[in-house]
Amino acid sequence: MSFEENSGTSIQRRPTEYEPPRNFRNWLIGHPLQTADAPHQTIGKFIGLAVFSSDALSSTAYSVQEMMVILVVAGSSAFGFVFPITIAIAILLTILTFSYEQTIHAYPGGGGAYIVSRDNLGEIPAQIAGASLLMDYILTVAVSISSGVAQIVSAYPNLLPYRVGIAISLVAFIMLINLRGVKESGKVFAVPTYYFLVMLVLTIIVGFVRLLFGTLGTVVDPPQDLIVQVAQPITLFLILRAFASGTTALTGVEAISNGITAFKKPASQNAGRTLIWMAVILGATLLGVSFLSQHIGALPSEGETVFSQLARTVFDNRGILYLGMITATTVILVMAANTAFADFPRLSALQAIDGFLPRQLSFRGSRLVYSRGIVALAIIASLLIVYFDASVTRLIPLYAIGVFLSFTLSQTGMARRWWKSGHLSPGTQIKERGSMLVNDNRWKFKMIVNSIGAVTTAIVATIFAITKFHDGAYVVIIIIPILVFIFLSIHRHYVQVAKALSLDKYGAPPRNQRHRVILLISGVHRGTLAALRYARNLSDDITAVHVSIDPEESQRIEKKWETWGDGYRLVILDSPYRTLIEPLLEYIEELDDQRQPNELITVVVPQFVSQQFLTGALHSRTAEALRKVLLNRSDVVVTEVPYKVD
Repeated sequence: MSFEENSGTSIQRRPTEYEPPRNFRNWLIGHPLQTADAPHQTIGKFIGLAVFSSDALSSTAYSVQEMMVILVVAGSSAFGFVFPITIAIAILLTILTFSYEQTIHAYPGGGGAYIVSRDNLGEIPAQIAGASLLMDYILTVAVSISSGVAQIVSAYPNLLPYRVGIAISLVAFIMLINLRGVKESGKVFAVPTYYFLVMLVLTIIVGFVRLLFGTLGTVVDPPQDLIVQVAQPITLFLILRAFASGTTALTGVEAISNGITAFKKPASQNAGRTLIWMAVILGATLLGVSFLSQHIGALPSEGETVFSQLARTVFDNRGILYLGMITATTVILVMAANTAFADFPRLSALQAIDGFLPRQLSFRGSRLVYSRGIVALAIIASLLIVYFDASVTRLIPLYAIGVFLSFTLSQTGMARRWWKSGHLSPGTQIKERGSMLVNDNRWKFKMIVNSIGAVTTAIVATIFAITKFHDGAYVVIIIIPILVFIFLSIHRHYVQVAKALSLDKYGAPPRNQRHRVILLISGVHRGTLAALRYARNLSDDITAVHVSIDPEESQRIEKKWETWGDGYRLVILDSPYRTLIEPLLEYIEELDDQRQPNELITVVVPQFVSQQFLTGALHSRTAEALRKVLLNRSDVVVTEVPYKVD
């Protein structure tokens, strides 16, 4: 092994020959990747569409049904509003696409709403955006997996009692694939994503062809479990509630702007084109599904989804094409969780780097992904699935309000960015934390686009909060401030730690301190002498300390110490209640009170180390117990001196 020696400096750089061993973990998630492999783990537009768009594209499978679930209280005649509401959602999609396409090019480092809000609106709005998006990603996993299981139950009703277990198993599967890395998971998910798109487009085309020739017909034996006998009047509030439920189709639009760095160079250009592809596909398919579902007389149901009714009507009952469509839908709904697994760890890592989440979330795992964030997402989403019994209808009210709040903050932040850009002199550059701010001749147009997006998404967020409040949206409205408070508390702690550790105004490097060594002994043996040799390297001021529980044993220790103690003093602490830590702590506190300036107390503890796990449990861990109780005391150090035994 060779290493670089830098003459004239105390710093050396040394390579390592260590290679991770092959084990079951590596077989499960793949062999560890080197940091230098990171540029080779990026993805192109084709795979990027599968990784970051599966959430948005899959929403066609449930957004229309969720609109119908709201409108059903006014009777089947209210379903005539489904397609007009979908047109309004498509217009909103267009506005968001233009807005986020600008965000992608302005912030090529990714981060989406969080980074935009942080750089243009401040830390509090940024943490609100972060909390909103993290909640949205958790709910994306819970909703998409639950919706996928609902498709399975539609085809096989006997599986209804097992839907929670199936859902959790699918979450674990998606987690495992994502732990293998972005590039590998993208390849795995690309095939089912494009299979779904082919089947969806085929269903829509066949449906419109049969409609054109007058052979489409209506749903045979539609489910009736949600149809009300006495219809309520159609009101503006009811239509707004349906619109709010339908906007769940837009929850994945921001995903690409968060994961720009996952794309191959030029990353911004590839990400922007992928966003436009996704928007065109989503808008067209959503309008097609909405129009056909309304025409065939599909009815919302917990037992059979609207998508299932559409497929069996278009393909004449439950034949091979129907099963192909249901299979594709189930798979894409499961794959939709992958968008959250791609973005949740990235966003949590950004917040962790900024000090608003635990630092551990910013560390990349063996496969160059933020594995701790992936595991955390899987656990929290699984708990939600269990609590809500894998019911899409019960989860939906919690879903979109958070993401539309982040939409609003992102668009507001971008509008402010363009305002700042327009007031810069030509040629002036200002380095911000997330991007480079320069003068832009088209700043007024861009500011107007983002301002329209901000106003529109704010209106939708307000509609969602009001219309879904009693259905569960109040939970999100309560949780987001709590999360922001937690983020700020974590940040405050990190700031205090940084201030305490800062070398600013610290003065000269620290002087050597004088050691006062306390050597704890339970007996006099080879392990004790090894610890004594170590203690002599620290100081000549050594005091051996024994806690006396058995007087006869203490006498034997006294005699042996006179022979082997090399003249160092021995202090015996009587313990009438046979406790070990308390007398030691009392003695150390007394010494600490008498400690001189520039004096350090070091407690040395001999520790047996067994070669086997089971026999290791037969020995006490005195040093660990002492370390816990002395942790908050400055200038008191606890050191273990290991002595290996068979």
